[in-house]
Amino acid sequence: MTGTTASPRRVGLVGYGLAGSVFHAPLIAATEGLVLDTVVTSNPERQEQARAEFPDVRLAATPDELFARSAELDLIVIASPNKTHVTLAATALKAGLPVVVDKPIAGTGAEARELAALAEDRGLLLSVFQNRRWDNDFLTLRQLLDEGELGDVWRFESRFERWRPQLKGGWRESGDPAEIGGLLYDLGSHIVDQALTLFGPVTAVYAESDVRRPGAEADDDTFIALTHAGGVRSHLYVSATTAQLGPRFRVLGSKAGYVKYGLDPQEAALREGERPGPDWGREPESAWGRVGSGESPATGGGTPVPTLPGDYPAYYAAVTRALDGDGANPVTAAEAAAALDVLEAARRSAREGVVVKL
Repeated sequence: MTGTTASPRRVGLVGYGLAGSVFHAPLIAATEGLVLDTVVTSNPERQEQARAEFPDVRLAATPDELFARSAELDLIVIASPNKTHVTLAATALKAGLPVVVDKPIAGTGAEARELAALAEDRGLLLSVFQNRRWDNDFLTLRQLLDEGELGDVWRFESRFERWRPQLKGGWRESGDPAEIGGLLYDLGSHIVDQALTLFGPVTAVYAESDVRRPGAEADDDTFIALTHAGGVRSHLYVSATTAQLGPRFRVLGSKAGYVKYGLDPQEAALREGERPGPDWGREPESAWGRVGSGESPATGGGTPVPTLPGDYPAYYAAVTRALDGDGANPVTAAEAAAALDVLEAARRSAREGVVVKL
């Protein structure tokens, strides 16, 4: 199929929970050249939700039903629970279909590399949905770094913190290792990927990981320290137990620092039913970060820096171009495997109280 083909690619979406319904389905539907053909969910309420939001969508109760008519599809998107990612991705690739997998693609770097090898052997696209490479603050920071505004970066602090003292339940909070739950693999997949994308490979990992909330089974308060081969030190925080939220980014360089508070608005907009349009991903001036030196942004120090619009739709647009042969895979399985190496090292470091060398 080429970019001049009139018929859009037909997408099968496995899973219609948070990832499938809030992120993937709306973004697929907003992408020129893609059409949401089938949603796989056995939950009657989610089936009704999918029909209400996409009246022409077909429904399947199981992945087997979807794969039974794989010849009718052009792309599979896997947004099911983490423990199913490897098996479903392998099945799709063996059926001759390109695949997008929600993060984390697997539980280990080795599993991710096996999937990458299978995709390469079959000549198929295998891409990982790391949407927060298109967060507004991340795009802004990349521009600042590209322009040399901060000088040589010495320390990168990244926080993905929440205040959720009550458990929500479900597999994400399960202590069963097979579920690949907990914040280290959930939010940690995002901030480790961002750190590697910005500052390159890691040589050492140290982590502290705790289970704070009564009745919790999986980590809900984790800190990761990375030493990058280039000399940057990344301090990364993921937490559901943070009563006072810190800055999303604090980046310290030889010329200046950048401090940014608040989360990118795209997830909240998607949750509220908003869809990509002309003003998508923009935030008010009051939320802009600041660049400066020698003063605190909390007391007015530094210069406000306009935040670039967030752009989650860019991910599926890039996937479409890659399938057309007009662009690169936006997030490769090899990149995801490198991040999983770090997450595995962090889990070992927290468990054993050691610095893990990579």
